[in-house]
Amino acid sequence: MSTIQRARCRLRAHPFALDAALAAGVLVCMVAGSFVDPHGPHGVTWELSTPDPLSLTLMALGAAALVLRRRAPRAVLALTGAASVVESVTGDPRAPVAMCVVVALYTVASTTDRPTTWRVGLLTMTVLTGTAMIAGPLPWYAQENLGLLAWTGIGATAGDAVRSRRAFVQAIRERAERAERTREEEARRRVAEERLRIARDLHDVVAHHIALVNVQAGVAAHVMDKRPDQAKEALAHVREASRSALGELRATVGLLRQSDDPEAPTEPTSGLDRLDELAGTFRSAGLRVLVAREDQGPALPAAVDLAAYRVIQEALTNVQKHAGSEANAEVSVVRVGPHIEITVLDDGTGAGGHDDGGQGTGHGGGHGLLGMRERVTALRGTLTTGPRFGGGFRVHAILPVEPRTSTAQDGP
Repeated sequence: MSTIQRARCRLRAHPFALDAALAAGVLVCMVAGSFVDPHGPHGVTWELSTPDPLSLTLMALGAAALVLRRRAPRAVLALTGAASVVESVTGDPRAPVAMCVVVALYTVASTTDRPTTWRVGLLTMTVLTGTAMIAGPLPWYAQENLGLLAWTGIGATAGDAVRSRRAFVQAIRERAERAERTREEEARRRVAEERLRIARDLHDVVAHHIALVNVQAGVAAHVMDKRPDQAKEALAHVREASRSALGELRATVGLLRQSDDPEAPTEPTSGLDRLDELAGTFRSAGLRVLVAREDQGPALPAAVDLAAYRVIQEALTNVQKHAGSEANAEVSVVRVGPHIEITVLDDGTGAGGHDDGGQGTGHGGGHGLLGMRERVTALRGTLTTGPRFGGGFRVHAILPVEPRTSTAQDGP
């Protein structure tokens, strides 16, 4: 920090001392100006004579009032204006007491609004100039009278310009702070949404594959002694399910890597194109799954495709875990206009209930249906779940294929 900057910081920290120094400087300028006689026989002359005692008193009074210009700007302006009026009527030769008025008027203009500046400035110029022209010892057209008009106008204009600049700088600072707060809030919101999405993906992957591993491991343990071939087949399914779980976990956790890592995927790869493979994993675990599809059309957006796959995966996982060993499941994927409808039905009679995540539709303690609902709601879709009449459970999801913004723009 330079010497000038340090001095400026100290003066800003002590405004009363700054005003006192300003008042002293104005007083020196007024006293020095009082020795100049612009009406000498040979033009402007310097006379080494002492000014009138009244003029000295008025100059000292006006300069002393400037010390309080920040605390009471209008009162200081009234006091200095009165001193200038008195000097204009009685001073001969004139002393520049109006310098105090210019500084006081600048202070008022820099601390108030523009309409008030206009009113106070016009009143000050009218009173000082009118008094000097009408009651002063000089002719009304004297340059000193015109100087009063010019200098008071300059003081008001300069103060208004400073006030406008301060307001502009403050507005820019507030806008920058507001933008910074908005950026931070948006960053926190995006991080929270990303964490929630990754948590849903991890739940879907782990719940699905671990359920299959659990079923196949139970089958292998049950038939290990009597039917070792079937046990080997069950263990092969366990190995395949665990390999798939590791692959999907690797893809999901890869989202947390650095963005410049070329091996890190940017989105999970699951979608409805793997629906038959998904159904096959459940069939190999002993669940009878029937799949019906009528979803021909343009490719689905990646987010919708992934959400549809995860809804079906979680619904079938709940059937496997809670519907009983004799349950049958039906999966329907139908494209209806700008939406795609996902329906998963089962006829199970298991007493465990579905994994409702505390939604009140079953007795499960997990977050399966809650995760499905969050995933569907994030895409502005709807999810309906509940028991079927006569037994079983129903999961029905409607996902918009087209973004909501484009649909809104097509409307009236």
